[in-house]
Amino acid sequence: MAPADADIQRLTSRTLPQPGEHISLGGPLRVLIFLGVWLLASLLSLFLNSLAAASWGAVISQIFSILLATYASRVVRIAAQWERGVILRLGRFHGLKGPGVLLVFPVVDNVRFVDTRLLTMEIPHQQVITRDNVPVNVDGVLFFTVQDPEKATVTVQDYRFAIAQYSQASLRDVIGSMTLDELLSERDQIQARIAEVVESRGQAWGIHVDSIRLLDINMPEDLKRMMSRQASAEREKRATITKAEGDAAAALNLATAAQTMAASPGSMQLRTLQTLDGLGSSPSNTVVLAVPVEVMEMVKEITRRISPE
Repeated sequence: MAPADADIQRLTSRTLPQPGEHISLGGPLRVLIFLGVWLLASLLSLFLNSLAAASWGAVISQIFSILLATYASRVVRIAAQWERGVILRLGRFHGLKGPGVLLVFPVVDNVRFVDTRLLTMEIPHQQVITRDNVPVNVDGVLFFTVQDPEKATVTVQDYRFAIAQYSQASLRDVIGSMTLDELLSERDQIQARIAEVVESRGQAWGIHVDSIRLLDINMPEDLKRMMSRQASAEREKRATITKAEGDAAAALNLATAAQTMAASPGSMQLRTLQTLDGLGSSPSNTVVLAVPVEVMEMVKEITRRISPE
């Protein structure tokens, strides 16, 4: 990785949240609640102490004020627009809350925030042996969303890890049932089939698979060279067939032209003159006609007359 790319990645990792990380939006609000509750509790304790005139009561009241303010500040939580809070009350599912301000009572309630945006997960290199015993390395990327945060939290321990492992296993199973030619020519169908298999399982976890894309397919180098030679041979075969078809078509056209010239005596002379004109168009060429065309035609006519019938 280049130094500039490393710096960009480092700055991005500092400023942007990691996938699935909860963004705490209620920090300043919780501080204000803490100060407000502490101030009210302190004023109340001072008033009570003035009535009771007990010195030790001031210490107890201050401690109580701080504990009450801390608890009150922990009650308020804020969920972003794309987050849903799964509330567990005394260990049991209580409901979904969010987005916005949530009231979560510590000790009694526990909240887990779930990201409902479109999530991206990389499928690392998977070494697969195709049906015709060819080893290939395939990697891809998975796009999915959490449609039911309750199932994603309660049904499976870690839905990200589960969907990633299931996607890898499905990719190996689907590609392992196909030949190398099918893998190279039916890429869209393979992607759709893998997504369908993962989607059928992800629905039980509250997950919807948007799509799965295959990024790269690596094969052994010797196999690549053989495929290159095969492609070159196929192209040479097509070129040879095309040239033979062109020669056959040219022969037919020449035969038709010869018949036409034989039917018209003057056409051969015109063709000869055209050929001479083409040769003599360049100043470096000199054309010498030893016997005129008319003399050749006269010889042919005499020969035809004196020849026996």
